[in-house]
Amino acid sequence: MKFLVQKFGGTSVATPQGREMVAAKVVAAKEEGYMPVVVVSAMGRNGDPYATDTLINTVKQINRNVSPREMDLLMSCGEIISGVVMVATLEKMGHPAVFLTGAQAGIITDNNFTEARILRVKPEAVLKHAREGKIVVVAGFQGISEEGEITTLGRGGSDTTAAALGVALNAEYVDIYTDVDGIMTADPRIVSDAVAREMVTYDEICQLAHEGAKVVHPRAVEIVMQKNIPLRVKSTFSDAPGTLVTSSGEVYKGTIDITRDRTITGITQIPNVVQFKVNTNGGEGLKQQRRLFKGLALAGISLDFINVYPDQVVFTVKEEVAEKATQVLENTGFVAEIIPGCAKVAAVGAGMTGVPGVMASIVDALAKENIPILQSSDSHTTIWVLVRQEDMERAVRALHRQFISGA
Repeated sequence: MKFLVQKFGGTSVATPQGREMVAAKVVAAKEEGYMPVVVVSAMGRNGDPYATDTLINTVKQINRNVSPREMDLLMSCGEIISGVVMVATLEKMGHPAVFLTGAQAGIITDNNFTEARILRVKPEAVLKHAREGKIVVVAGFQGISEEGEITTLGRGGSDTTAAALGVALNAEYVDIYTDVDGIMTADPRIVSDAVAREMVTYDEICQLAHEGAKVVHPRAVEIVMQKNIPLRVKSTFSDAPGTLVTSSGEVYKGTIDITRDRTITGITQIPNVVQFKVNTNGGEGLKQQRRLFKGLALAGISLDFINVYPDQVVFTVKEEVAEKATQVLENTGFVAEIIPGCAKVAAVGAGMTGVPGVMASIVDALAKENIPILQSSDSHTTIWVLVRQEDMERAVRALHRQFISGA
């Protein structure tokens, strides 16, 4: 059997019209000779009756300190409702289908409630029903621990479920269906002329996802990379071809110089971050820095955008933990210059490796818009700049114009 794993997000399955479009995609795959395995998220978004956030808010109104174990039992309900409704939709159209929870589908996880990691997949039940000619619909975002406890996989967990099943079934493709036409060159809500990329590399999409693009979870990409299974990002609501995510060799096949193809694949942004500048001068700079980082780590504060100098450490944190970070620094004797209201903007592209002048072009684009750069860093595939939050959208548009739409 040629398996095709198709994952549909909450907006895709939220309405009867959307579910009919989902069913049409599934049936089309079957008619093309694939055995579709369908992974569904909970229906809708916060405020919709069966959305995960709605379920969470229902119990949080009673008690904000419900245990993670009970929260996982509650959060797993959304995908179960969605999956059964999807089976009903397919069977109404004359296509035999069966629903499996994450546990029934063999998604075995660790016991880290609300943020579980998949340990392995035992796909025997999926294979059994597929051999019987049934379309298998699986609840995304959930699994079962080795102790028999229901667990959930954290945000983006349905993508992870689809990827893990794709690897376990040696699928031809893993398709992630969303409400956009593929991996966009920028957020279309900010850049009106953003377009979908035809192909991107695994590394590029991982970086784009880590830096704010929300189309696919980076953990899912890392999983399909294990067997080099192609991943496609498509829209439920159109027939656009979408974006193929595969190895760099496939993306740049036949290209003599990839820099002539493209330098930058996309521009992303992460809002609501706070910059800290901490002086660590004196004769014991390294000891001071060790004490600083250890204190923040023990407090469970995740740092980003870290620059370390002989007499200063610069880093950012998410806005919601800035007050806690400030308290930790004060309690350990450090004085910090704090700049709230910042945003991280990234230019991502495998084609920038070894290409001179990329940073010069970034500085040039932002200078034309009078946007100060508060901090910068780079890797082989990404250059990050920190800007004021009020400048974020202008910065994204300026970089998109510099590297993509105006190129």
